[in-house]
Amino acid sequence: MKALVTGISGQLGRALLAAQPDGWTCVALDRQALDLADQDAIARVVDAEEPDLVLNAGAYTAVDRAQSEPDLAYAINAGAPGAFAKALAGSSARLVQVSTDYVFDGQKDGVCLPYHPDEQRNPQSIYGASKAAGEDAAGSDAIVVRTSWVYSAGGANFVRTMLRLMREREELRVVADQIGSPTWATGLAQALWGLAAIDQPGIYHHRDAGVASWYDFANAIADEALELGLLARIPAIIPIATTDYPTPAKRPSFSVLDVSKIRNLLGDEHIHWRTNLKTMLKEEKALG
Repeated sequence: MKALVTGISGQLGRALLAAQPDGWTCVALDRQALDLADQDAIARVVDAEEPDLVLNAGAYTAVDRAQSEPDLAYAINAGAPGAFAKALAGSSARLVQVSTDYVFDGQKDGVCLPYHPDEQRNPQSIYGASKAAGEDAAGSDAIVVRTSWVYSAGGANFVRTMLRLMREREELRVVADQIGSPTWATGLAQALWGLAAIDQPGIYHHRDAGVASWYDFANAIADEALELGLLARIPAIIPIATTDYPTPAKRPSFSVLDVSKIRNLLGDEHIHWRTNLKTMLKEEKALG
């Protein structure tokens, strides 16, 4: 069986290659090998490789920059899944499209219940809107998986940014009124391969167990990193409101995803984000 894996220079792409199951051959595609904004190039790759599966882990993920680059964000986040769906049409191959919690607005009338996969979307940013368009473009034959706050050892993510800032500064200010769930890229990759094996199209949610604010997450990073010797000391971490840290793109204030559908289907263990954070930091330490 052959899978095309896009975005292999990113943290999820690398995790997908590392988690490759027996019996699969992966064609690993970075942006030099395949420009996801080029729909003709996508068609040529699919025609040449004739894959059984496409794991589209590549994406435009610069949330704030997307506000000033909407055409590029849409070309990659919506145009690419549409091109893959078109190229795979009429074959038995499956598209697995990765999406985001940012397709929701985070406003549930004051009721903080996790978002089900079939709940109404209302993205508040170009990034979120482009990913929602990508879900639609992928079509009903695709497996669409929304996730949140992804991180991994060696990647570009909140955990590694916090580690750097905690080494450099005596004080950090971190948003405390945006609530979601961190997601370890390795666990996400395993879930994507699991869904591919079951081959049941639909929309799914995956995240680690538990919820947190960015402030909670930062404090956990500091505590675990200190224990592992990745930090010599913990700086002051001060909670702030979203209004104290304005950004070009609006983030959902509450974007916890209901994962009961995917957990019931895969029958796997739902590991708490703090446990996965500790594992990731051990990997980070091993990288030197």
